Amino acid sequence: MGSGAEAATGDSAFLRALLDAEAALTRAQASLGLAPDEAADAVTTAADAARFDVRALALRARVGGNPVIPLVADLSAAVGEEHSPYVHRGATSQDIMDTAMTLIAVRTLDLVLADLTRTERALARLARDHRDTVMPGRTLTQHAVPTTFGLKAAGWRSLVLDARDRVRAVRDGLPVQLGGAAGTLAGLAAYGAPETGALVDAYARELGLVAPVLPWHTLRTPVADLAGALAFTAGALGKTAADVLTLSRTEIRELSEGAGGGSSAMPHKANPVRATLIAAAARRAPQLAATLYGSVAAEDERPAGAWHAEWEPLRDLLRLVGGAARDAAELAEGLQVHADTMRVHLDLTHGLIVSERLSAELAPVLGRARAKEVLTRVARRATAEGRPLVELLSEEPELKDVDLVDLVDLTDPTQYTGSAGALTDRALERR
Repeated sequence: MGSGAEAATGDSAFLRALLDAEAALTRAQASLGLAPDEAADAVTTAADAARFDVRALALRARVGGNPVIPLVADLSAAVGEEHSPYVHRGATSQDIMDTAMTLIAVRTLDLVLADLTRTERALARLARDHRDTVMPGRTLTQHAVPTTFGLKAAGWRSLVLDARDRVRAVRDGLPVQLGGAAGTLAGLAAYGAPETGALVDAYARELGLVAPVLPWHTLRTPVADLAGALAFTAGALGKTAADVLTLSRTEIRELSEGAGGGSSAMPHKANPVRATLIAAAARRAPQLAATLYGSVAAEDERPAGAWHAEWEPLRDLLRLVGGAARDAAELAEGLQVHADTMRVHLDLTHGLIVSERLSAELAPVLGRARAKEVLTRVARRATAEGRPLVELLSEEPELKDVDLVDLVDLTDPTQYTGSAGALTDRALERR
């Protein structure tokens, strides 16, 4: 709540988009000499959302199944008898509804993209600042081998950039809808358009949208692509949130939100609320997208129920992802990294976190099978006795000729991060 996306997808914004679509259609016709300039000016002036009762329109929409029908009646009355014939001329309700939804999507995606940019910039700073901050790498919930927080943050950023690129591509390709009653543009031709393609192009220019090759009343690729980009964005941001939620647990606390939320019952708590909200959005988004994908299988030239089913989940999905993007930017900009705690946790397994390295280093000395046998036995002792792995290895008769300094180096987790630094550098080259 309270995000720019909420305002951009609200009822008032929807009404504004419907009116913008209607006014642009009249202007497009006027630009081609198919309507008087005075009519275009009158419709554009009358298409002021403040002059219309959005709730009354919604209630009257039940009669015809969509809000365009009562809106056209009210807009026609507002422009007066002289200019009313040029309102909605040659269009069908779905043309205006689809175009309005496209406008809402573009306006909301601009906000989402701005917040994704904030997020990736904050994550880039974290990756650079913590390029060499070593922490436990975890697989299947357990310590695996050391990694760096820089690499983790670079990975988060990579997903954000993937989301940005998908959202940007979808935004830049969203089309107007103009097909008339059954997608043939016959109504436009009947009103004197000699070349309907030119009118579609003019309509698209008026709204800053793309002119489609075909009317897409039942060809819902634009909606499906939008659903996919939004669902992916929610999931991409959800990955960061999932990691933050895990690493900010009380018993881990390698990370914490800059300004955690309180509890109604426990004064000591500082809950990771932004990560929680993002995680919730990531769980909801796929189901909303599924409804939109379900509308792709639409019958006839204009379907009953399929495009109607899109309105609510699409607005919800835009609002949900917009809020998640805002929360992600705030999360990344305020995230606190507790490097000292990360370093302490590297020693929780008494050196076993580098067992992979030891296997590779000791195999040439003891043979592969024998090295595995020794390491397995020593690992069990390290866990059972709580003693450092390097100490137990130094007691092994077969390793008596190995320099203790070498063993200390081999079991130092900060010296076993592989190509983490180079991978982080490479990831940060992406713009």
